[in-house]
Amino acid sequence: MTTSFAPLQNDCFLRACLRQATDYTPLWLMRQAGRYLPEYKATRAKAGSFMGLATNVDYATEVTLQPLDRFPLDAAILFSDILTVPDAMGLGLSFAEGEGPRFAKAVRDEAAVAQLAVPDMDRLRYVFDAVTSIRRALNGRVPLIGFSGSPWTLACYMVEGKGSDDYRLVKSLMYSRPDLMHRILAVNADAVAQYLNAQIDAGAQAVMIFDSWGGVLADGAFQQFSLAYTRRVLAQLKRTGVDGQAVPRIVFTKGGGIWLADMKNLDCEVLGLDWTANLGQARAMVGDSKALQGNLDPNVLFAPPEAVAREARAVLDSFGKPHTDRGTTGPTHIFNLGHGISQHTPPEHVAALVETVHSYSRSLRLG
Repeated sequence: MTTSFAPLQNDCFLRACLRQATDYTPLWLMRQAGRYLPEYKATRAKAGSFMGLATNVDYATEVTLQPLDRFPLDAAILFSDILTVPDAMGLGLSFAEGEGPRFAKAVRDEAAVAQLAVPDMDRLRYVFDAVTSIRRALNGRVPLIGFSGSPWTLACYMVEGKGSDDYRLVKSLMYSRPDLMHRILAVNADAVAQYLNAQIDAGAQAVMIFDSWGGVLADGAFQQFSLAYTRRVLAQLKRTGVDGQAVPRIVFTKGGGIWLADMKNLDCEVLGLDWTANLGQARAMVGDSKALQGNLDPNVLFAPPEAVAREARAVLDSFGKPHTDRGTTGPTHIFNLGHGISQHTPPEHVAALVETVHSYSRSLRLG
């Protein structure tokens, strides 16, 4: 299926992903389409539920574009949820008000694991239709990022049945029956690869793997149960999009800064960092192999705008002087938060952040 989309007017984000020089540091925010915006809450009320919002192409398109109408961000990210894939596996996803996601069926024993299979991607058609709809609605304004949860992060929810404070059930399974855990992760990895490839075919211009819970693993277990399966996903991903352009791949492991030495050889273009990592040290360690994304503490956004500006400049200074030679590739940075934006964030503080990152990063290139 070839779909022709409007030419891209702002390719700053994609250039930075590919370690090409840009005039300023591009910026987008994890969870930028979301609950901190009053217009999102209004659309969510119309939709009736979170899944009502995520599964309706028009609503998903509307909320994806809302932050771009408010702030001059450099990329859009598909509005969806990381748990759509296990939902399509038949685990029965629901969102209780104020409780977060839960599954009707958890995967905790041999019988449940034996039933797991890569789902028919047609069950996720609403996601791919949303990608195409959003890409059309963007009309070339900025690139569109598609995403998925990592195999390990999905497994955490599938085994626990919901979010967890201590990961007791998933880690118990991992330590007592590693064979079952590996089977879950293998199915998840192949499902995630198909899911992201279908997003690319629908028009996604970059894809991101959210390893939100990789950081809860012990050293050794992380490499075996998270990183190995992220690798398995990356190995299967398409390299070019429907328009023939390269599709950068971003990997973000919350709490993963301690494993940068292991992650720098991943077959991806960008590594995302949370706020506990030092960007300058990460740049020195990863060297020329990857662009870096991150990593402002989301709670900075509760401080007054002048404090937000100060901390944003500190993140940019931490990365150091950006690459400016248009003839070569070199170290590049994509500004983001170290995790998703909080629902309590004042939108005017986001405006201060975006303005500061764009203006200060321009001045760093002239210095």
